[in-house]
Amino acid sequence: MDRADVIIFGGGLVGPALASALDSSGLSAIVVDPADPSPRAHGSFDGRTSAVSSSSMRMLETIGVSDHLAEPGCPIWRIAVADGLKPGGLHFDPDDNEPLGFMHENRHLRAALQARAEAGKNIWLLWKSHVTNVDLGEHGVVVSLDDGRKLSAPLLVAADGRNSTTREAAGIKVARWKYDHQAIVSVLRHQHQHEHIAYEIFYPTGPFALLPMNDDVGGHRSAIVWSVPNEDATGWLSLNDEDFAAEAEAAMGGFLGKIEMLAPRSSFPLGFHHAAQITANRLALVGDAAHAIHPIAGQGLNLGFRDVAALAEVLVEGARLGLDLGDRQLLNRYQRWRSLDALSVAFATDSLTRIYGIPGATASAVRRFGMGLVGRISPLRNRLMNEARGTSGDLPLLLRGLPI
Repeated sequence: MDRADVIIFGGGLVGPALASALDSSGLSAIVVDPADPSPRAHGSFDGRTSAVSSSSMRMLETIGVSDHLAEPGCPIWRIAVADGLKPGGLHFDPDDNEPLGFMHENRHLRAALQARAEAGKNIWLLWKSHVTNVDLGEHGVVVSLDDGRKLSAPLLVAADGRNSTTREAAGIKVARWKYDHQAIVSVLRHQHQHEHIAYEIFYPTGPFALLPMNDDVGGHRSAIVWSVPNEDATGWLSLNDEDFAAEAEAAMGGFLGKIEMLAPRSSFPLGFHHAAQITANRLALVGDAAHAIHPIAGQGLNLGFRDVAALAEVLVEGARLGLDLGDRQLLNRYQRWRSLDALSVAFATDSLTRIYGIPGATASAVRRFGMGLVGRISPLRNRLMNEARGTSGDLPLLLRGLPI
């Protein structure tokens, strides 16, 4: 039987990040995932990107993931928010020398996390492995695989995504609802420089996000996340590249000049879910297994990285005290630490989506008045900016750039 300090289900972005964080402090982890990583490791750019907050980047640097990135992310130096193309928007600018976040291609993040995990002295990556049984016992966890192998650890961590079978098997209830929208994602080339500004343009039909990417040999690039009503999504996806680019150019008011498509368009349904609890007997949930939110503020992946930083700190400190890593006290500490933050971010993004979806001139005028007010009240503006950077609340050490 193979033993480790922690067994992690899920080899996406969050699972390997947790394994690497634990490895950095000498704890061992076995990562189990049914996927074959080789096609995605060498795949061409599929248009999927992520905004990584400055605090999340500190963690990736501290645990050695940044060393494996194919290229540094594109820094975001301003976030500009607008109600359609009307005047009276709001912008956030850092008052120090740290960007608000960085834009990365998902394939680069995935490859870097995998490379860091493969380099870990205390990490075993079991790709193409299928779980046949999980026993969350009183004295430990035993996992059986379809090849006959058995794994043992004091704690199981579910990082197996929004449809987590591990969460379902544990009987953890989830609050969930679907938005009547899909997000279309891709990457554009544009004539004018983006000047490292992330734009969030709200329309009654859904928000249009434009996110700065690093230039390539062909010129300037930005990623888009365009929320469109379900009934319109098929039509948007069926447009040829030239017609879609023209629509995107109109949606942004043409301020970046001529637009052309650089990557395939893909779409995914938008939904919200939040687990009633993120721990159970010898089980902890991280990332989308615990919560999934609207991409309106680009905080989904960062919530997962915040889970990683908090859980790693709880477990490393517990190990130094000689505690059982599945101990209820340790899991309760993780539950308390993460629950309020995750819930407040989830409801803030949900509220923004609903408020900006109200049609009509009166609603628009109220929103623009509110944005003007926030822009004039420095403490409130700074609080919102800190939320975007992931630097609000009781920050784990890794998010401050400090080793555990």
